[in-house]
Amino acid sequence: MRYVILTGTSRGLGEAIATQLLQQGTKLISISRKQNEQLIEKAKHLHIPFDFYSFDLQEVHQIESLMENIFSNIDVKTVSSIHLVNNAGMLAPMKPIERSESEQLIANVHVNLVAPMLLSSAFMKHTKDWNVDKRIINISSGAGQKPYFGWGAYCTAKAGINMFTKCVAAEETDKGYPVKIISFAPGVVDTGMQTEIRETSKEDFIHVDRFLALKEDDHLLSPNYVAKAVIDLLETDNFQQGGVVRIDEQ
Repeated sequence: MRYVILTGTSRGLGEAIATQLLQQGTKLISISRKQNEQLIEKAKHLHIPFDFYSFDLQEVHQIESLMENIFSNIDVKTVSSIHLVNNAGMLAPMKPIERSESEQLIANVHVNLVAPMLLSSAFMKHTKDWNVDKRIINISSGAGQKPYFGWGAYCTAKAGINMFTKCVAAEETDKGYPVKIISFAPGVVDTGMQTEIRETSKEDFIHVDRFLALKEDDHLLSPNYVAKAVIDLLETDNFQQGGVVRIDEQ
């Protein structure tokens, strides 16, 4: 059976990925602050095993214990492949760095960068001797390669996750049972995060008009469309190890 550990399933892209995985009969392990009742009901209806772990990824010092708990409940004999999708993310603070509160900056980097690094590290430690297909998908952003006024923390963290992806790929080159890893920028997806962007003042985010226009002109990608692209990365033989790819490059 395919196992997928997925963060940020309470809404948006994470919820769409989770829904499609369940429909495919995947053993889904969800890490999210809030429980998604619709996913739980869908799993019951499909008679698919579904594990939910309520966890705030800002609590980075507890991530190793979380992964110990998760892997203690996995029977390796039932695993045909195992994947980690680091999807959870946050934009705040959306304002110039000089007006950003230290707590928000710390939370942003914890959720967007430190947590995926620790989850990936634990995933690799627990599966290092498993001779199965192992993949990590880091959900990144075009903001990781382009600076945006008011997104200093978010851009920095996403740039960091891109470099982290490249470093892990370099370290896995000569492994007997290597982990495949890629960083994936999903484009502008019609989720709650986009609503948050459109509600930001121009003083804090000078590009807000562009995002308002994207919504008005119906140029946002649907979560279901992007979720399918993510799942394709879990299945494709044409995997760009260590790559930083955009959805329009697939």
